[in-house]
Amino acid sequence: MTKTTATIKSAMVRARMEPELKAKAEKYFNLLGLSTTQAITLFFKQVELHHGLPFEVNIPNTETIAAMKEIENGGGKKFENAGELFKHLGI
Repeated sequence: MTKTTATIKSAMVRARMEPELKAKAEKYFNLLGLSTTQAITLFFKQVELHHGLPFEVNIPNTETIAAMKEIENGGGKKFENAGELFKHLGI
């Protein structure tokens, strides 16, 4: 019997990361019903399908960083619904 790539699962991936980041990510994996191994496999499959990262990687500009910090500190404008947001944006 010939082994196929679908049945061979012996490659190991080892990575060091901040424990807090790992815990936060695993919380979302659990919500999605995924193990960490399944999530990593999903990511690798998407890299293969996209022939690269499956998302854009950008460095936020100064204005974006300031806005993110404002939100993290409890600031920013809050809207009751999408219509209110669009009105505020003039759309």
